[in-house]
Amino acid sequence: MKTRDLGRTGLQVSEIGFGAWGLGATMWRGVSDDDGAAAVRAALDAGVTFIDTALAYGDGHSERIVGRAAPQATIATKIPPKGGGWPAQPDSNIDDVFPAAYVRACTERSIANLGRAAIDVEQFHVWHDVWLDQPGWKTTRAEMEKLRAEGKVRHWGISINDHAPETALRALSDPIFETAQVIYNIFDRSPEKELFALARERGLGIIVRVPFDEGALTGGVRPETTFPEGDWRHRYFRGNRKAEAAKRADALKALLGEEAKTLPELALRFILARPEVSTVIPGMRRVAHAQANAAVSDGRKLSAALLQRLEAHAWDKNWYVD
Repeated sequence: MKTRDLGRTGLQVSEIGFGAWGLGATMWRGVSDDDGAAAVRAALDAGVTFIDTALAYGDGHSERIVGRAAPQATIATKIPPKGGGWPAQPDSNIDDVFPAAYVRACTERSIANLGRAAIDVEQFHVWHDVWLDQPGWKTTRAEMEKLRAEGKVRHWGISINDHAPETALRALSDPIFETAQVIYNIFDRSPEKELFALARERGLGIIVRVPFDEGALTGGVRPETTFPEGDWRHRYFRGNRKAEAAKRADALKALLGEEAKTLPELALRFILARPEVSTVIPGMRRVAHAQANAAVSDGRKLSAALLQRLEAHAWDKNWYVD
């Protein structure tokens, strides 16, 4: 397993991390807690040292599994927006979404769930730069400083809205934020426009989520695919979206070969080709997935020719809100 700097935090993390949304047992269905914990342990055995979770993932359920299964890992978690509004709206007020007392309460809940004295990386689960111009931001920021001074939070970051890196660029210029979590994959290349340049300039750690576009980039979503009852993917892949995802995944299969033998491997190697990326956090709920994803960290890089061919597969969409 190769490691990379998590920006200017001083932390070294595995370039393949573990995305623990699927361990929350609410929105992703079909895998038991035992299977999820086994996947965490398999990832650790394969060299993974970084895990990303959130208080909102099963109301702390994912955090508790991660805390028990990976006491030695670097763990990032997130504060959910008060009232549950995803994504952050430009007409919202930080006093309603992340007031200071709420930020502290959520942080302390996560610490208890994880069974730790401190959170390595605490992130806001949504963000909008409009909050920087509101009086409440000064109070919230002061509370963040207090939590860091108390040793409860080591580093602060932002989990950027859906496919919209532009909503957090101003905040990420503030020294209090050291990491940015963002969607980046073969379909969504929006971080290349401005965020990656800012990361180089400010020394930001870039945590890449959704490398497989919620499964579309694995090739496993077909027109006939069914999801477990209650699984959130019913909504994400509603209508004719499964067919469209399958069509685009099939088009990528023509690029498979010695450089990448499977679509998941191609998807991960595409992301790791960017030096700005610190770690990529595919969701892993099964041992086999953890082992296969970790195996991609072998130092091999995609050729410039293949990266150029992948440019034609960019896809402008937002199925989270459309």
